[in-house]
Amino acid sequence: MSQQERWDVVLKAINGPQAVIGDQTYRGPVVRLGANPGPGGFKLTGYRGVDARQCVITAYDGGTISVAPVGNNQIRMAPHAHVNWKDIDPIRGAEYLSKGCALHLGPVGRGATLEFVECKRLGVWETGSLASEAADVPGQRAAPGAPPTSYDARRVGNVQASNAPFWFLGCTFFMSSATAVAVLLVGSILLLDRDVADLGPQEPGYDLYDSVDLSTSPPSTELLEGLHRPFYEFVMAPNSVAAGAKGVGLDKAENWDQVFLQYTTASVEQHVKAWNVFRRLDAIRREYGSVVTQLRAAGLPEVFAAIPYQESRYKPSYPSEVCADGYWQFMPEVALRVERMGKIPFKVRDCRFKGTEVKWSPQLLTPPRNAMKNAEYMDEGVCRITSCDVDDRTDLAKSTAAAIYTLGEAYNDPTLRQSGALVQLTIASHNTGYDDSRFGVKKSTNVLPAYAAFVKSAGAKQGSNFYGSSIRCGSHLDSGRCGSVLMGQTQHYVYPIVAQHLIAVCYYAQNYGEDTAFKPWNVYTRADGYCRQFKIPSKAEVLRNKGGG
Repeated sequence: MSQQERWDVVLKAINGPQAVIGDQTYRGPVVRLGANPGPGGFKLTGYRGVDARQCVITAYDGGTISVAPVGNNQIRMAPHAHVNWKDIDPIRGAEYLSKGCALHLGPVGRGATLEFVECKRLGVWETGSLASEAADVPGQRAAPGAPPTSYDARRVGNVQASNAPFWFLGCTFFMSSATAVAVLLVGSILLLDRDVADLGPQEPGYDLYDSVDLSTSPPSTELLEGLHRPFYEFVMAPNSVAAGAKGVGLDKAENWDQVFLQYTTASVEQHVKAWNVFRRLDAIRREYGSVVTQLRAAGLPEVFAAIPYQESRYKPSYPSEVCADGYWQFMPEVALRVERMGKIPFKVRDCRFKGTEVKWSPQLLTPPRNAMKNAEYMDEGVCRITSCDVDDRTDLAKSTAAAIYTLGEAYNDPTLRQSGALVQLTIASHNTGYDDSRFGVKKSTNVLPAYAAFVKSAGAKQGSNFYGSSIRCGSHLDSGRCGSVLMGQTQHYVYPIVAQHLIAVCYYAQNYGEDTAFKPWNVYTRADGYCRQFKIPSKAEVLRNKGGG
């Protein structure tokens, strides 16, 4: 990884509710500004007429600081705030900033007025660990260590204004020749780099990929940074809220589980290339929307809606080798626990074994240790159950209600809530169990004891990096732990689920955004939304591409 000097951006609100705060420093080289800019951005709370992401400031060195609107958002510039903003037209592309410049974000008469105070040199940043979010700006795509390539030296200082006096140009004038040289040098490099927007379905593929190998398929650096917003909103924000005082700082990307983020990004890149992923998502849109609605009503994270995709691809009956079945792949004993302890009507009754007419119903509240060998419905590693007279696992509404209860066992655990990793721990619990010691069956790979063992060995008070640090096996097919506190299958269980949900959000918002369940996701398909990182196909394109996989 090459290193560059890191320049941070100092801004000050001049009007509105944040004017009393004074100078505020934001980590460069890319700073987003708006009502909901995402982690590390200048969040303009309480200002009317300001979009979620109004503009982007880039500062790759102390002499080429620039501002550019996101989409068609209005940004006006002046050398100071004592101007009539009605006389100044919005900028149409990237423009350079100098100390003391004033910016007005939003329509005249509303919005926020800011002062660009200065840039500060603060250490170094590694180009391999940060990709530019300036890609959010149409026509602009920056390379690490260089100004955005959309800057045209011929138009530097050529400001559009109705009645702009001559002094206005002082806010945007810089050395054009130096900029032109930088643009030419960067342009040749960018021609060799892959455009993230080209990432989309390319082959039939499979409808699910269980694991990725970062050693052979590392994530795109650009995509890694481009997925920061959804990773925060679907994973880290719930983690932070649950952790309360111990979750302070989890809104900053540097405090996230970076290994987990890398695996998730690589899995997104893997899944989004397959037409069969989108074909399956289209086929199950009603079911997915139904689960999302139930999760929201229960106050659980929406990302859990991808668990049935990972488990069964949302198929009503999908028998596993250990007799798990249904949308959520519940074991028979779990159904009994939900019914008895959760007081939820969820039954698995009168099941027939192969070769006999004797009917069997679960009596235990959790599967025995090593169910493959020890469960009475198993025979030399083969499930003996052929059918059940009553099996609510195949009912989507009932099984989702059951899942809300079982996921809640982990999600509401006080220790796990303070971990900073609650979402990933809860997802993992669906695969490896929460804490079966309650029923006299000790399993060290259940998430609660596994998490406790991790924190003890790491000497940490909080285990926000628990999941990423626990991925030691190369694949979900590894039968052991590979030195981890989790089994190989569980190690590679969580990140594909998050990846599948991030893709589902984009596909459903783009193609079924009018549906009540998907409407909140429309924000991600706008010009500044993360879904623009991919070529999300239309439903018509999905139906036309019916290749097998």
